Amino acid sequence: MNMNVGKIDTTGDWTAKAAALAQEFAANAAAHDAEDRFVAECFARLKADGFFEAHVPVELGGHGASYADLCGAIRALGAGCGSTALAFAMHSHLVAVAAWRWRHEKAPTEGLLKRVAAENLVLVSSGGSDWLKSAGTATKVDGGYRITARKVFSSGCPMGDLLVTSAVTDDPQAGPTVLHFAVPFKAEGVKIHDTWRVMGMRGTGSNDVELDNVFVPDAAISGRRPQAKWHPLFHAISMLAFPLIYAAYMGVADGARAIALKAAAKRADEGHLAYLAGEMENAHTTAEIAFEDMVRIAEAEKPGEKTSSRSMIRRTIVGQNAIKTVERAMEVAGGAGFYRKMGLERAFRDVQAARYHPLQEKPQLRYTGRVALGLDVDG
Repeated sequence: MNMNVGKIDTTGDWTAKAAALAQEFAANAAAHDAEDRFVAECFARLKADGFFEAHVPVELGGHGASYADLCGAIRALGAGCGSTALAFAMHSHLVAVAAWRWRHEKAPTEGLLKRVAAENLVLVSSGGSDWLKSAGTATKVDGGYRITARKVFSSGCPMGDLLVTSAVTDDPQAGPTVLHFAVPFKAEGVKIHDTWRVMGMRGTGSNDVELDNVFVPDAAISGRRPQAKWHPLFHAISMLAFPLIYAAYMGVADGARAIALKAAAKRADEGHLAYLAGEMENAHTTAEIAFEDMVRIAEAEKPGEKTSSRSMIRRTIVGQNAIKTVERAMEVAGGAGFYRKMGLERAFRDVQAARYHPLQEKPQLRYTGRVALGLDVDG
C-alpha cells in the first residue's frame, strides 16, 4: 500500500476523500487481518490528511465537517477496510458528542475539541464496554482520585493519545457514582495489554488498557452520574455515537455486496442466483434505510428516552441486515467466496461484531418496550 503520496485537501467532501483512501487501505486489509496487526499505516494516513480533527468546529480550530459527511466517510472507509473504519469511528463519536454538546448545551467541551484540532489527537473510548454501570474503582485522595481499572475493547489504543473513560466511586451522599475523565496514555500507571485475538475486526487494536493506581486530578473530572442509571449524556451518546459506529458496518456490507455482484457476473443467468441476489439487495436496502434514518435523527432531533429508543431500534435493524447482506453475498459469490483472497470471508467475520455494541438486540427490545409502555427505563 502506497502511504507516501501527498496530503489531500482538508476542505470539502470528506466522504469522497475517504472513498479514495479506502482503495489504498483495501490493499493491506487482508494482511492486517491475518497478522492480528493494528491498522497503524491507515491511521497515520488519516491523521496526515486531517480526518481526526475533521468534525471539530471551525471556531475551535477544526475543519467543520458535517455530521452526515463524517458518517459517509466512515462508511466509505468500511468498504475498503472494516477495521480502519470501526477504529476511526470510535474516535469520531467522542468528537461528535463533544461538538454537539458544545453547540447545543454550551457544555465546557471546547478544551478537549481545541486540543484534538491543535495536537491532532487520537481519542480512545471505553464507553461500549463500560456503558451505564462503568467499571473500575475511583478512590478519593488529596487533589483527585486514584483509578484502578481494566478497560476492554479500547479500539485504536496502539496510537491513542487520550483514553476517554470512567470509573466508580462510593460517594458518601449520592452512593455509587460514575466519574468521567480522560487519561493520557503516557500517564504513569497506564499500560496496554496485547489481548486482541478475535474473530473479526482484527486490525482495530481493541486491546485491554490497564489503569494501575492512576492519578486523575479533580479538575480532570468532566462529569458525574449515578451508577447504572440512564443519564442525559447517554441519550446524547445513543443518538450521536451509533450512526458513526454502524457506518463502519454499512461499509462492510457495501464492500461485500460489490464483491459478490462482480463475482457473479459471469453466471448471472443461473436460475437460483437472481433470488439470492434479490435477498441480498433487500437486506442491503433495509440496512441502508435504517442507517440513513439514524443519521437524520442525529442531525435533526433532540436526545431523550424516546429518541434513544428510535435510534436503538434502527441500530438493531442495521446490524441484523448488514450481517444478512454479507451472508447472502457469500451465497451469491458461490464457492469462490469461501477463499480468503476474495475478501468475503473477512467481511463475514468483520460484520459479526455488529452484534455486540450497546444496546444489543435483547436489551434494545426491553428498553424500547418499556418506553412504548410508559415504564421507567431504569426499572
